[in-house]
Amino acid sequence: MKGFKKILGSVLIFMLAFTMMACGKTAEEKKSTDKQGVTYPLTIKDSYNREVTLSKEPERIVSIAPSITEIVAALGKEDKLVGRTTFCTYPESIKKVETIGGLQDPNIEKIVELKPDVVIASTHFKEDVLKKLEDLNIKVIVLYGEESFEGVYDTIDKVATVLNAKDKGNEIVDGMKKKVEDVKKKVEGKDKKKTYYVVGYGKGGDFTSGGDTFIGQMINMAGGENSAKDLKGWKYSLEKVVESNPDLMVVAEGMGAKEGLKQTNGYKDLKAVKEDKIYEIDQNILNLQGPRLADGLYELAKIIHPEAFK
Repeated sequence: MKGFKKILGSVLIFMLAFTMMACGKTAEEKKSTDKQGVTYPLTIKDSYNREVTLSKEPERIVSIAPSITEIVAALGKEDKLVGRTTFCTYPESIKKVETIGGLQDPNIEKIVELKPDVVIASTHFKEDVLKKLEDLNIKVIVLYGEESFEGVYDTIDKVATVLNAKDKGNEIVDGMKKKVEDVKKKVEGKDKKKTYYVVGYGKGGDFTSGGDTFIGQMINMAGGENSAKDLKGWKYSLEKVVESNPDLMVVAEGMGAKEGLKQTNGYKDLKAVKEDKIYEIDQNILNLQGPRLADGLYELAKIIHPEAFK
């Protein structure tokens, strides 16, 4: 279905995480220390193994990743954002920020026009775009890496360091960790329910989160058993879905999938469909590796084990 091709694209685009960062200083530039102990000049080693030095706290930021945009906003630095991609839509207030195009094809001229102190990018950011921006003397930091909660915590910490918001970053991470532990305690010892996360289905093929994906791992953390645990990647087959015959199915809200599955050959005969065990969830809280990811785990666990959250 057309809507789910869109979902697949967003899932593949948004599966993001990040790598290690180092701090430093240059002798040529004057040091400045903020109240939280962050010292500028600050040297970052990004995911392309590049060392990028920021001479001062960034006042103008362009984000080329929805997860980065959400982190910046959560850190209380939304007012510093001068540019975002068309995929960056949360929080709602972010929509007032000018768009600079897509993740892979940002408008270089527009970015230059916005005069950013730093551009923060993530996965799917093309090296030829990076070179063009570097040639124009624009600071670019590319961050991505491990797909896990630890990877997200690390990312938040790094962005918080770059933006002089360490205290807020620690607060966000602590809150996420608390929520994750709460979920683990609530579902501990519960029967594992076979759960199928619907990314796409129908003529375009069947797509779901395989056992090696982070969403697949989150299903297990939420007290479920990933029906596609044998899959590596995202492309599945209807035959495999029928064979696994999941106890429940999770779909993206607002895409019409809940009703569509009930009328689709193969799917309509599944146990979950017959028993009306199809549940909707905001796909962005599962797909984007940012501050809302712990909320995604919590909502997923409530779907799988509602009795544990009464």
